[in-house]
Amino acid sequence: MNLEQLRCVVVLAEELHFGRTARRLGLQQPTLSQQVRRLEDELGVALFERTTRDVAITAAGESFVAEARLALHHAEQARIVARQTGRGEVGRLSLGFVGSVVPELLPRLLRRFRRAYPGVELEMRELPSARQAEELLAGRIDVGILHAWGEGEMPDGLAAQEIHQEALVAALPRRHPLAALAPLPTARLAGEPFILFPRRLGPALHDRITELARSAGFEIRVAQEAGHMQTILGLVAAEVGVSVVPRTMAALRQPDVVFQRLDPEPAPLPMQLVWRHGDTSPVVRTFRAMLTAAPSEPRGRRDG
Repeated sequence: MNLEQLRCVVVLAEELHFGRTARRLGLQQPTLSQQVRRLEDELGVALFERTTRDVAITAAGESFVAEARLALHHAEQARIVARQTGRGEVGRLSLGFVGSVVPELLPRLLRRFRRAYPGVELEMRELPSARQAEELLAGRIDVGILHAWGEGEMPDGLAAQEIHQEALVAALPRRHPLAALAPLPTARLAGEPFILFPRRLGPALHDRITELARSAGFEIRVAQEAGHMQTILGLVAAEVGVSVVPRTMAALRQPDVVFQRLDPEPAPLPMQLVWRHGDTSPVVRTFRAMLTAAPSEPRGRRDG
């Protein structure tokens, strides 16, 4: 039994005429008769009653044709799904991301991806950059959006492409004496207690902030470490200290935090899309193609 035989029987049940059925299927009439007869021989039951003038379907034939239509439908669906999967249009994708992309970049990218590929199921996990690398190498996430590693620091087995750049700004308690300075000279932050990511979780951001302070002539005094951007802002609001954060965090509208641009303006922090080197997943390939083609925020945008 094969799909061609099922099609022959289904169309013959609709036409009840071998000549018309053969024309619909693009077959010679003898070929059609052979296909039907072989199937009946395999089943051991007559599906059609034939006379020199008429063709009638049997009760067994009606039951068989009902199931044959379902089988053909499922076969067509299987063909469609296989092609969609091969093109990365259906499937499942696990995405890691750092918290600073949540206010602006992530919503824009996900809206675009969902509209283009509604058949892909997305699982999203907020993770620090270092954790994303671990989860990627362990196969627990498929792609990550994170702060770019420095030269030679990317773990073996991963590949990356820059997709965005984040400007850095100061975050201060609203009642802080420096909160009204715009722009805020970086050197004025000397001696202030800082709230930072632990370097083991976000080495790129941590190093950029410490280098920024050193270029202004001071070493950062870390008063508190926090593993999530929203926690950092909450601690700034509680007047535990100050911080330097990606500009996008200002979109969260924390009422007790003031965001000020710095002088001199820091170089933007690159963001990377990261995946396992050699990953052949069609869904990963599709996501990479869409994400790397998406326009990013204008670089060097200033806040006041």
